[in-house]
Amino acid sequence: MNATIAPSYVEPVVKTTRVKATPAHAFEVFTRNIKAWWKPEHSINPTRSAIDKIVLEPRAGGRWYEIGVDGSECEWGRVLAWDPPKRVVLAWQITTQWTYDANLHTELEVRFEPQGAETVVTLEHRLLENWGEKARETRDAVNGGWGSLVDRLAAAIEGRPLP
Repeated sequence: MNATIAPSYVEPVVKTTRVKATPAHAFEVFTRNIKAWWKPEHSINPTRSAIDKIVLEPRAGGRWYEIGVDGSECEWGRVLAWDPPKRVVLAWQITTQWTYDANLHTELEVRFEPQGAETVVTLEHRLLENWGEKARETRDAVNGGWGSLVDRLAAAIEGRPLP
C-alpha cells in the first residue's frame, strides 16, 4: 500500500515596503514594468538568453513569462487574480531547481494599500510546502531574493536609482 504524505506547512515569505506613490502607480510599475526592477540575473530561460522582456498578461488566466533577447519564451506562471490597483495574485510555477513546471503551484499575492499620500506594498509568497522536501531550503533562498527585489521595486516606483 502506498501512502501519500501531505507536505508540512512552510511559512510564507512576506515583504512589505511603503512608497511615495498612489496604489495605481505602484500597481502599474509592478505589473507592466517588471523588467525595470527585476534583477537581470534572475532568469530561468533554458536557452540562457538574457532577459529582453518580462510579460504579465493583464487578466485572470493570463500568462507570466520572460522573453529572451534571442526571442525565446520561458513561462514563469499564470495570473490568478487581476484587481487593479488593489492586488494581483500569480501562480509561481518555478521549481526548487529554478525551472518552470506547469504542475507546480506556489502563489504570489501583491497588495497595494493606500496610506495617506503613500502606498503600502505587501508581497506574500505562499503555498511553499508545494516545493516538497526542499521547501524550507528554497524558502530561505526566495526570502532573501524577494527582499532585494522589493527594495528594487520601491526604488522603481519612486523613480530612484536601483539598489
